[in-house]
Amino acid sequence: MNDERNLGEKTDDSGQQPRYEHYQFHEEQGTVLKPSGPSGHRRNQNSFQKKAGTTIALAVIFGLVAAVVFQAANFAADRFLNTGKSSVQIKTTDSVDLQETASDDSTADKVLSDSENGTVAAVAQASMPSVVAITTVSVQEIPSFFGYSSRQYKSASTGSGIIVGDNDDELLIATNNHVVDGATTLSVCFIGDDVANAETETVNAGDNGDLNVEDAVSAKIKGTDADNDLAVVAVKKSDIPEDTLNQIKIAQIGSSDDLAVGQQVVAIGNALGYGQSVTSGWISALNRTISTDDGTNSTGLIQTDAAINPGNSGGALLNMKGELIGINSAKYADSAVEGMGYAIPISKAKPILEELMNRETREKVDSSKKGYLGVSLASLTTEAIEMYNMPTGAFVRSVEDDSPAQEAGICKGDIIVKFDGQKVSDGDDLLDKLQYYKSGEKIEAVIARATNGEYEENTVELTLGTRPDNE
Repeated sequence: MNDERNLGEKTDDSGQQPRYEHYQFHEEQGTVLKPSGPSGHRRNQNSFQKKAGTTIALAVIFGLVAAVVFQAANFAADRFLNTGKSSVQIKTTDSVDLQETASDDSTADKVLSDSENGTVAAVAQASMPSVVAITTVSVQEIPSFFGYSSRQYKSASTGSGIIVGDNDDELLIATNNHVVDGATTLSVCFIGDDVANAETETVNAGDNGDLNVEDAVSAKIKGTDADNDLAVVAVKKSDIPEDTLNQIKIAQIGSSDDLAVGQQVVAIGNALGYGQSVTSGWISALNRTISTDDGTNSTGLIQTDAAINPGNSGGALLNMKGELIGINSAKYADSAVEGMGYAIPISKAKPILEELMNRETREKVDSSKKGYLGVSLASLTTEAIEMYNMPTGAFVRSVEDDSPAQEAGICKGDIIVKFDGQKVSDGDDLLDKLQYYKSGEKIEAVIARATNGEYEENTVELTLGTRPDNE
C-alpha cells in the first residue's frame, strides 16, 4: 500500500520529500507561470515587478514618441522654413601629432601607415581640404599695330587660396593680391575637382562675373591689401554643393614667431594650374627683404627651399603639425635661382586678413552707376617716395572744379593713403577700388598733405558723385 501511494514520488533516506527550487518562465504572450501554493509575499513581489515593468515600458514608449516628434519637427523646419543658409558646420583641419622615436623593439617593428603622424603625407592629408585653386580672367587692352585703335583680349591666370574662415553666408579664402588683381571673373575650385576643366569653363564664361558650373564656383573679392600682397575672396555657401561642404575644412592657424632655420615645412598649392601638389623642404632663412619687379620691397618673408612655382601663389606653407605658418607667394621668386621660395609669415598676415574678412563683400558696379571722385591720379615711384619721405598712396595731380573731391577739401598734391578704411597703394589701386562704389555713397578717406616738408594725415568725408557725360 505504501508503495502505491508514493508512486512517482521519491523519498530521501530520512523518509521526507526533497525540496525543489521554483523558476518563472515568460511565455511569448507575456503570462507568468506562478508556483503552486499560497504565498502572499510572492504575490506582492510579482505585483510590484509588474508595475515597475509597466512603468519602464511606458517611459521607453514616451521617449521614442518624443524623439520621433522632435526629428519630424526639425525636418519640417529645415524643409519649409529654410532661409538659404547652409546647415553644414565646416570643421577645422586636424592637428598632426609629431612622430615619437621608438623606445623598444615592439614599437620599432610596427608597420607604419601612409597617414603616419609627423610625416609629409600626414600633413598633406590633413591640410589638403583647406587649400583651393583660384582661376581669374582679366581683360587686357592691346593697341593695334597702326596705333589708331585697340582690341581687348581675355587673359586667364591661376593661383591658390586657403580657407581661413566663414560666416553665416560665406566661405572666406585668403590669397595673394596679385592673384586677383584686375580680375573681371573669379572662380574657386575645391578639393577633388577638375582644375584644368574649371579653368577652361572660367575663361569661356560671360563677363558678368557669375560662374557656377560643375567644377568651379563663382567668387567675389572681399578686400585687398596691395602693400602686403594679401587679399580675401568670398564664396557664397549656397553656391557650394553640400557634398563639397562636407569635405572642405578651415585651415588651422599656427604661429610664425617661433620658427627656426632648418625646420621642415610643407607647401601645398595649385602649381602651374595643374591642381593641388605637395612639396616639402626646410626653412632656409627668416626675415628676408625682397625687391620685386615693380620696385616695391617686401620685408619679413620666410625663405624656404620647398618648390614654390607660378600657381602656388596664395597657397599654404605648413609646419609638421599641419598648422598654417605662411602664405606662399611666387611673386617674389626668381626663375634664375633654384631652391629659393618665399612666404608671407602668418603672424604678419593674420591681423590684415581678419580686417579684410570683416569687410562688406561688394560687387562691381555698372559703369553708369559708378561713383565719381573728380581727381586725376598718378602713381609714385619708389625713388620719389624714398627721396622725399612721402607716404604710399595715390598722388592727386589735379582736382576738378565742383567735384566731390573739391567739396571734401582734397587739393592738388595731396596723397590719398586710405579709402573707406582700405590702404591705397597707388593711383591704379584707388581706381580699381572705385569700381565697387556707387554714386551717392558717403565714404571716408585719409589724405596726407605736406606741411613744412612733413606729411600730416587728415580724414575727410566725401559723397561720390556721378561722372559727367563729357568725361
